[in-house]
Amino acid sequence: MAQPAPVRVDVKPELLRWAWERARLDPADLARRFPRLSDWESETAKPTFKQLEDFARATHTPFGYFFLAEPPVETVPIPDLRTIADRHVERPSPDMLDTIYLCQQRQEWYRDYARENNSAPLPFVGTATVEDNVSETAAIIRNALGFTVEQRRDTHTWTEALRRLIEQTDSLGVLVMVSGVVGNNTHRVLDTSEFRGFALSDPLAPLIFINGSDSKAAQMFTLAHELAHIWLGKTALSNSQAVSAPHPIIERWSNRVAAELLVPLSAFRAVYRTGEDLRASLDRIARHFKVSTLVILRRMYDAGFITRRNLAEAYDDELEHLRDVQSGSGGNFYATERSRVGRRFAFALVSSTLEGQTLYRDAFRLLSISKADTFHELARNLGIS
Repeated sequence: MAQPAPVRVDVKPELLRWAWERARLDPADLARRFPRLSDWESETAKPTFKQLEDFARATHTPFGYFFLAEPPVETVPIPDLRTIADRHVERPSPDMLDTIYLCQQRQEWYRDYARENNSAPLPFVGTATVEDNVSETAAIIRNALGFTVEQRRDTHTWTEALRRLIEQTDSLGVLVMVSGVVGNNTHRVLDTSEFRGFALSDPLAPLIFINGSDSKAAQMFTLAHELAHIWLGKTALSNSQAVSAPHPIIERWSNRVAAELLVPLSAFRAVYRTGEDLRASLDRIARHFKVSTLVILRRMYDAGFITRRNLAEAYDDELEHLRDVQSGSGGNFYATERSRVGRRFAFALVSSTLEGQTLYRDAFRLLSISKADTFHELARNLGIS
């Protein structure tokens, strides 16, 4: 018996081009996977239903979009404060959008969880304004975290200090998630040129996401910057670096608070040595404060010891140096998973699921996992019996 002819789909060429351009895919690589793509775009052939489904998965495009009259205009679902050369960043990638959507879903779940457990609103969310004194605000955040220079002396490296800062932020009640990929999909790597992090402010479930594709050095500044947003009570998407002077006043203020939080200017001036070699000075002061050399460069500029041109040149060189020395393996999956979703969130979600309060399918979706064995091993890794 003859097999029925496959169903072919009418799809506008501009929708196909929009999909792969939106996904930032190499057209040559895509053409190898879909040899008839050029024919579909020239309308000399039509894709089958299955081929179009495969194309949607490859371009991370919702399938229904291919039946629209014209390409949709997508917008970032949270306030977008990213700028490059003082210009607003346009056309979000599906990787960034899917990451924001996933974190919003996680925040919504945790907010409901906190309400069900009669958790009180966190007292520090939204207590600051951009008119507040930077040094005083930084001191308030530092004291709330227990992130003083004296306490940091117990750590051996600034990488360890970053881990401690994440733990202290988590203990304060802020969900901290660090990942360089969308969910657990290692084929969808987040682009640091697009964004470095974002804050989702909420009195019960404030959330900070850090782009884990960035250097560890840059991650520390991003966390401090997003903490300033939580204190402001302002949800926002950011791409600020220690060296940047962004246009939005909120971003400039948050950058200044972040730098002061990590390295108080008065303490920095006390240890700075005029005339010391830059390399030696960076390494020595970074060891003293247990922060990255990138932050120390920023403080040299803030203190008036180097010019903005010196800062920009030295920052690029230092960033490249840190990328070279920080490469390494991905580490243990379950330790990485805790980092990607945050210990506070993972513990709450896994506990709620094992107690029967949350469906396994919802937990798997929020954790971006698909196997029960993985879930139960994560539970054991979290110390949940």
